[in-house]
Amino acid sequence: MEVENVGNTTIKDAGTKIVGIKLRDRGVIVHYDPQNFTMKVGDYVIVETQTGAEIARVVSLPRYILRILNNPPLKKVLRLPTAEDIARLEEHSTIEKDAFSYCVARIGDRGLPMKLIDVEYTFDEGRIVFYFSADSRIDFRELVKDLAYKYKARIELKQVGIRDGARILSGYGLCGRPLCCATFLTEFEPVSIRMARDQDMVINPVKISGMCGRLMCCIAFEHGIEDEKG
Repeated sequence: MEVENVGNTTIKDAGTKIVGIKLRDRGVIVHYDPQNFTMKVGDYVIVETQTGAEIARVVSLPRYILRILNNPPLKKVLRLPTAEDIARLEEHSTIEKDAFSYCVARIGDRGLPMKLIDVEYTFDEGRIVFYFSADSRIDFRELVKDLAYKYKARIELKQVGIRDGARILSGYGLCGRPLCCATFLTEFEPVSIRMARDQDMVINPVKISGMCGRLMCCIAFEHGIEDEKG
């Protein structure tokens, strides 16, 4: 691996080795410590997360960056997956699809005003997480009982906002590129109609709204740049 010289040292000597990882093939790229594992883009790896070990995919090759003071230590790539791990991932995908269909049916039967977005079966098989959106707080206690009776795992229901729902589902924007929220945005900044008017954009809801139905996040990217240049 080539490294850049910085004075009499190198980034390899003075820097931090990172690898870009995406959990569940979506969301923002998270940087991990690859340790000494050999990996290439597209490979699966087992990584450390706040809730335990998870399987993830490599999206950028290991490389060195200059060390940034006071940054918290990177979480680590724990190991490379075995054939059994990959087979388990496929089984989990089948269970998630079944759980999604079952949950949607139970939501309809109980008349709950909520929309199921995604289902996640954790790698350790200890939890099944159901992500949903709703306009208000939902009493889903009976729904949890339904799910717990069918699936012998801890059941969690997590309500997410409209924009977070779009991040989870991912997709492509009007520009033809993957959604910003599903690739690099870590926080949602306020976006206003005034920002669009300042850029002489056509105020057409269809053209300035994202997949979530809210104003596109990219409207805020270039707002104020011309003033700064002037």
